[in-house]
Amino acid sequence: MRDDPSQDETPQSTGEQDVDAPGAMTAGELAEARRYGRQSLACSLIDRALDLAYLAVMAMLLARPIDAWLTEFPALAAYRSLRLTVLFAVVFALHAVVSFPLSCYAGHVLEHRFGLSRQSLAAWLWRYGKTLVLGGLFGMLMLLGLFWLIWTTGPWWWLVAAGAFYLVGVVLGRLVPVLILPLFYKIERLDAPELVERLAGVAAGTGLTVEGVYRIALSDETVKANAMLAGLGRTRRVLLGDTLLDRFTPDEIEVIFAHEIGHHVCGHLGKVLLAGIVSSAAGFWVCDRLLAWWTGGPSGLDYAALPVATLPLVMLLLTAFVTLIEPVQNAISRRHEKQADRYALSRTGARAAYASAFRKLARLNKADPDPPWLEVVLFHGHPPIAQRVALAEEQ
Repeated sequence: MRDDPSQDETPQSTGEQDVDAPGAMTAGELAEARRYGRQSLACSLIDRALDLAYLAVMAMLLARPIDAWLTEFPALAAYRSLRLTVLFAVVFALHAVVSFPLSCYAGHVLEHRFGLSRQSLAAWLWRYGKTLVLGGLFGMLMLLGLFWLIWTTGPWWWLVAAGAFYLVGVVLGRLVPVLILPLFYKIERLDAPELVERLAGVAAGTGLTVEGVYRIALSDETVKANAMLAGLGRTRRVLLGDTLLDRFTPDEIEVIFAHEIGHHVCGHLGKVLLAGIVSSAAGFWVCDRLLAWWTGGPSGLDYAALPVATLPLVMLLLTAFVTLIEPVQNAISRRHEKQADRYALSRTGARAAYASAFRKLARLNKADPDPPWLEVVLFHGHPPIAQRVALAEEQ
């Protein structure tokens, strides 16, 4: 489970929870989970609106004056790539200032209010700072590369950029578990031979090669549980949260792992990469047409001279496109998750363990087992856990 593995049990036909089911939420726990879900959803919606509004103001009102001010410095006037870098730093830094109160509330205050976080404010700020620095550096490199492609490849930049971003995604897929995650979590090889052997048996015959099984220290920060199959090629490994290892039975861990194996067996990674190329190409093409319209019509865009001041506009257009297509991506992801769920149940036959694992995730993560449909459409790449448990009981 990689995304929102945190909801509850099978609801009865009346919509109430079956409190006699093993691991079922009490009425009080369910009410608390729904309060947490509503407040988290509100934060997510405000965050999306804030991002779009900020980039719109920057693109329409502030980008040109800031760029004009930057050209007063000789070095920045002479080297547009350097000026683009500085402009990105300004846009990114101001966005961090504007969004910090909401980030702090959603990431620290709200999590503590519902008893989900174990981080002190200082620890949260340290993690937030690292995330900000890494995100800023990555965003800067991506946008510098994007503008370089626009300036050098002209009308076909959108197609070249889609291919380039695909390659970046593959490289990141290899590097995340070995370089990025260790910056945030303590990760060590799992010292549990029987469990490791059991998981290897689940993967046997599927063609999936796993470099190792690792314990990831989530408990330093949260009470939430999670597990994932991370990496590509030689870096592919199983990561099990210590919160999961300490609270879940071997049967439950096995069926969770079998779900991840299901993604490999069903070929979801290749499908996701292919869809990523298509959506990237579509997004960049839409951006190209809107940039042409903004600068004076389909034949009016001088690619080699695209102004540095259009940087926030490019960011706005791409952010808006991603926001608009996210429901489609979520729908595809939910379909993949259902297929992986069916595989896990077929592979292990552990229906009871499957249901109890998701109920535990629901209670630990305080997630609404049956969230509002609009929330699912907009933000959930996984089906509601009430549906996933019902799937096990239908077998």
